[in-house]
Amino acid sequence: QVQLVESGGGLVQAGGSLRLSCAASGRTFSSYDMGWFRQAPGKEREFVAYINWSGGITTYADSVKGRFTISRDNAKNTVYLQMNSLKPEDTAVYYCAAKARPRGSIYQWRSYDYWGQGTQVTVSS
Repeated sequence: QVQLVESGGGLVQAGGSLRLSCAASGRTFSSYDMGWFRQAPGKEREFVAYINWSGGITTYADSVKGRFTISRDNAKNTVYLQMNSLKPEDTAVYYCAAKARPRGSIYQWRSYDYWGQGTQVTVSS
């Protein structure tokens, strides 16, 4: 089992940057694939980015490709989301999630087994 705690959210102007962190407890962090999702008020939770256990494979939603970068440091049990060129439509609660099972789509939040509490990102225009 793993516990996840996000940090780094806040209020930023359009065009600005934020770096989210997700710290994991437990000795098996390096065995989990990790994802970032976000949920805006009244909307479904949506996929943002994915990174496999080694960091060798990353995938992004089209809406953030070229602006966001996911990375991980297994020695620090932490996954990051660097967000640049932020837009008002990026405003949401951002969640990190750990995927323990090999099956299930990486794009579907139901495929992930452990979740953090979320961190608010607000982008003003």
